[in-house]
Amino acid sequence: MGYYNYLKTSEARAAKEQNDLAARDFILKAFHRRGYKKGSRSIKMTLAHDFGIVMNRKKIQRIMRKYGIVCPHRKANPYKQIAKATKEHRVVPNKLQRQFKQGIPGKILLTDISYLPYNGTMAYLSTIKDGSTNEILAYHVSDRITSDIATKTVEKLFRNRRVKLHPEAFIHSDQGVHYTSPKFQKLLNHYKLGQSMSRRGNCWDNAPQESFFGHFKDEVDFSMVKTLDELRAKIDHYMVYYNNYRYQWHLKKMAPVQYRNHLLAA
Repeated sequence: MGYYNYLKTSEARAAKEQNDLAARDFILKAFHRRGYKKGSRSIKMTLAHDFGIVMNRKKIQRIMRKYGIVCPHRKANPYKQIAKATKEHRVVPNKLQRQFKQGIPGKILLTDISYLPYNGTMAYLSTIKDGSTNEILAYHVSDRITSDIATKTVEKLFRNRRVKLHPEAFIHSDQGVHYTSPKFQKLLNHYKLGQSMSRRGNCWDNAPQESFFGHFKDEVDFSMVKTLDELRAKIDHYMVYYNNYRYQWHLKKMAPVQYRNHLLAA
């Protein structure tokens, strides 16, 4: 009796192993889809959107553990540059109050600047993100962290004809010197764009923007980048991927552009 039970269980184990191997192959395809590694949530959404495969997330996590498929882990920001504003600089109130998801594309604009180490040097990325859709509406890369990096990002926003801003649109940032500067605030007034700022030292007041930079640094490999032009090309490629193909759990499993169109059609 024990021998026959052993044969039955051995057949079942072999069948289960074959099923796991088939699942592993699909998971690896999703994991490497469009050149960026993903965690279990992104894999689940990519399988559904791009391959028409519905797979339980717990199964995906089990298969990843079993076959050593490791998703990227967020690295801590080693420093956050803090600059003291001069008397000419002006802090404005926090009108956002963490109400990031208002379901209105083009109204809540989140902005920040992050460092990008490459080839023994440093570059800086400034972005403007739609708080409701997570879409990156404008970005600028520079090898200098001067005030121009913030103003050029705003100018790119208004040159982007695909961006339709809400009449009550405003931009939210931290209290960094780039955003309290008269030059930046004058530019916002020129474009009739409102302004809001996080409370001092409170990163949670701009959490979605911080989250974007964390995922971005996890998913883009800068180790082979040698020049600023190569870095910009990497960033350009990622922004197309992120806006159009990076499905997000809290956007009803859609990519940012899909979700924006979904909100506009509602």
